[in-house]
Amino acid sequence: MAEAAAELLERAARRDAALEELRALRVALQAVPPAALRARLGEHHLGALFGLLGVNDREQVSACVSILERLLQALDPLYVIQNLREELQKGLFHPDDSVKILTMSQVGRIVEDPAAVTEILHSPELLRQIINCIGGEKIAVAKEAIKSLSRIARSQEGLEALFGSSLLGDLRSVMATSDVVRYRVYELIVEISSVSAESLNYCASSGLIPELIGELTGEDVLVRATCIEMVTSLAHTPHGRQYLAQQGVIDRISNIILGAESDPFSSFYLPGFVKFFGNLAIVDSPQQICERYPVFMEKVFEMAESQDPTMIGVAVDTLGILGSNVEGKQVLQKTRSRFQNLLSKIGHQAKNAPTELRLRCLDAISSLLYLPPEQQTEDLLRMTESWFTSLSSQPLELFRSISTQPFPDLHCGALRVFTAIANQPWAQKLMLNSPGFVEYVVDRSVEPDKASKDAKYELVKALVNSKTIAEIFGNQYYLRLRAYLHEGPYYVKAVSTTAVEGAE
Repeated sequence: MAEAAAELLERAARRDAALEELRALRVALQAVPPAALRARLGEHHLGALFGLLGVNDREQVSACVSILERLLQALDPLYVIQNLREELQKGLFHPDDSVKILTMSQVGRIVEDPAAVTEILHSPELLRQIINCIGGEKIAVAKEAIKSLSRIARSQEGLEALFGSSLLGDLRSVMATSDVVRYRVYELIVEISSVSAESLNYCASSGLIPELIGELTGEDVLVRATCIEMVTSLAHTPHGRQYLAQQGVIDRISNIILGAESDPFSSFYLPGFVKFFGNLAIVDSPQQICERYPVFMEKVFEMAESQDPTMIGVAVDTLGILGSNVEGKQVLQKTRSRFQNLLSKIGHQAKNAPTELRLRCLDAISSLLYLPPEQQTEDLLRMTESWFTSLSSQPLELFRSISTQPFPDLHCGALRVFTAIANQPWAQKLMLNSPGFVEYVVDRSVEPDKASKDAKYELVKALVNSKTIAEIFGNQYYLRLRAYLHEGPYYVKAVSTTAVEGAE
């Protein structure tokens, strides 16, 4: 097969290869390992194939792209940039997006290679064209460009190249293309800023981060909604949070939430602003964030208590994030009856709301109720038990009824709630005292698909791994659960059949 591929390659190198030969070469190359290709591949082959891209024949271009993808994989990234720089540059200007994506993927390989990336840094024209690709119509091209540039910016040299030269002007020029492209550049800048305090310093000094923040706190409500997602990403890093705090951005976001009461368009940006604080609380300290910005907690409760399904969904997600660790749970517990009443509403929504909101409620409930074994103090176990009983008059039956519905997503969501409480003694006692519950847990026939089988298996695993399960469930049930765990999620019991003479 390698011989056939080599012969077809030679024909292609003469630049007169017919489309049928290119198709045959594409097929032949799939059967040849990259190492075998490397030994037979010359510069003239690649040059000729890149040359064949310069025709107005979509099928030929498509065949050449597939062939080049396979061949370039076999080459060292340093070789590619040193010997095919011109071809890569032309590829970035090519009218066919598949050629641009092929070229960008090669640039991606080059910037991942420590020996090859410096070659890119000394190719300002190539870098300029990568920047221009952010403005491409096809999102796949833009994404590849953003990925490559963010990788380039991981070194001091790369940061200097992007922000300390005329390339910053190119970034600004491409931003002016449209609102969509401007946000793509912001996305790149946030990605670069997230790497280190030094990277953030370069992006801030370039003026691009202050511009993003200016748009976030400006008057355009739709722009606010887009920018808050990027600023939330920036807040995921300690240096990002420090920068936002120093610049007074967190205070400004808090003030905008405070003023949202009188803004008829607040529903456009409020969900994103509340999510920002939810994320901030979980990566920082829930207690400190909620004490310093009380408007955040107040707004979450207001949204959860409203009649607007969109607002309820965001509030439920945020409560789930906030209550995913013990400190956050304790913050919620301090609100006493208000949170208990809210749990009753969330339980009601989990049963009666449209499917998407029901799923979000189930996920939040799982997050709120889960307690790692090492944090199961008497107080915290009492708290999760009281939260569970606040969800409904018969909460175990509520989730069991959801878990028997013929909708895989809801079925798995309810199983995740059981898994969240499975290692807590009070929940194990409830399960044992609920008629038929343990039989339901070990019954494999009720799981119709892979996701459901996996979710049931996680529940069984959580029960078996609990230190109190053998004592509470008793030996008989404990051994059945252990057998289930040992057999795995997809075990099927063999059924023996007896042949009867004369039967069809």
